Amino acid sequence: QVQLVESGGGLVQPGESLRLSCAASGFTLDYYHIGWFRQAPGKEREGLSCISLSDGSTYYAGSVKGRFTISRDNAKNTVHLQMNTLKPDDTAVYYCAADQRGCHREMNYWGKGTLVTVSS
Repeated sequence: QVQLVESGGGLVQPGESLRLSCAASGFTLDYYHIGWFRQAPGKEREGLSCISLSDGSTYYAGSVKGRFTISRDNAKNTVHLQMNTLKPDDTAVYYCAADQRGCHREMNYWGKGTLVTVSS
């Protein structure tokens, strides 16, 4: 069974860091493009970052560029999203997704999400 499971969310104060993980089962992540998305209450889902299956190239949305870093751990079949200098506007449910075609809004496989709350 193909499954993606996010972990690492929680409550942090502004300026702090979190590391999210996206673990895959039923398939090998290094054959897929992996994307991280988030959705805040009342807002549309936002694409944050993508890592390519071919050369490991990465993409970041302007809202997180310079603060977030996506990386693969192929040995653990896991992708991470390191989030630094978190802001209250980063509060959202964070999702990872996988697709062999690329990163886009309608990727094939999605996790159920992990909640990140940034508040003092």
